Amino acid sequence: MAMVDVTVRGAGIFGLSIAWTCARRGAKVQVIDPFGPGSGSSNGLVGALAPHVPENWNAKKAFQFDSLIMAESFWKQVEATGGVSPGYARLGRLQPIADARTLELAHARAVTAAELWQSRAEWRVVEAKSLGSWCPPSPTGFVIHDTLSARMHPRRACAALVSALAVMGVDVVAEAPDQGQVVHATGLAGLQELSQAFGKTVGNGVKGQAALLRFDAGEVPQLFADAIHIVPHADGTLAIGSTSERDYDDPSSTDDALDDVLERATRAVPVLHGAEVIERWAGVRPRSKSRAPMLGAHPLHKGQFIANGGFKIGFGMAPKVAEVMADLVLDGRDAIPDGFRPEASL
Repeated sequence: MAMVDVTVRGAGIFGLSIAWTCARRGAKVQVIDPFGPGSGSSNGLVGALAPHVPENWNAKKAFQFDSLIMAESFWKQVEATGGVSPGYARLGRLQPIADARTLELAHARAVTAAELWQSRAEWRVVEAKSLGSWCPPSPTGFVIHDTLSARMHPRRACAALVSALAVMGVDVVAEAPDQGQVVHATGLAGLQELSQAFGKTVGNGVKGQAALLRFDAGEVPQLFADAIHIVPHADGTLAIGSTSERDYDDPSSTDDALDDVLERATRAVPVLHGAEVIERWAGVRPRSKSRAPMLGAHPLHKGQFIANGGFKIGFGMAPKVAEVMADLVLDGRDAIPDGFRPEASL
């Protein structure tokens, strides 16, 4: 009889969330990561938990919606158990509306959101002048305000999970033998292993650069302007990001691409001018070929499982990913959408 019911390899957001959910269901869990918890792309700054647009509904959007709705109770339980705040708050998001066509589309999406979001969140069109200085300039004078988006600090979220797991008797160790059911949540390294084994691109890494500013905006919505996320954090900092670079030489260096992001952000939100940049960060996010999370039976390791490919939506997807993976690993109940299975990237 195995002393451990579930072994999770990888202590990024997917691995830690799966470990937490399995432990809460009574499983004895071990988490293994030679680099320590939250050391890869989960060590970022931005933490924008933002939904896809409420139209052309599909399994991926429905899964993300469920996860964003679950997030509040998920993170509340994590914080209550471990005593560390992930910096989570569902404060919504503002987006400027560029032209008349986009304004018309935004009004249409307000209608579809009422149905698709089941009246649990809103997508509203509001006048920018009604929102004061914390609002990006908008050529039409209107902005989209959705109430589904939330923010969290990625590093604090990982730290909160580590603390909660420790209370449950689960530590993150550098190495240990596999025991029980095995879940591989190893990010980029796991996608590279698959690509090498199958002799084709099953997934790859996309570099992202972000910055952290000393700017306390208070409890206000995050902004999405000029394709940039601007996320006020609970600790009085503000994150700006990210680039998406398929080709790069140095995965951890920042350069003029981040300078451009910062310039565009301050142009979009003039009140940020002069704010001190206290950190510049770069990391590589794991992106599956299908662009969806890769969940289910591991294509290489028979009888084992994979949870990978979080890319830009990993933190927002984590509560639901953890739920369906715990269902599969502990109970043999498979509720994974077809588009999320490894086969979608093979």
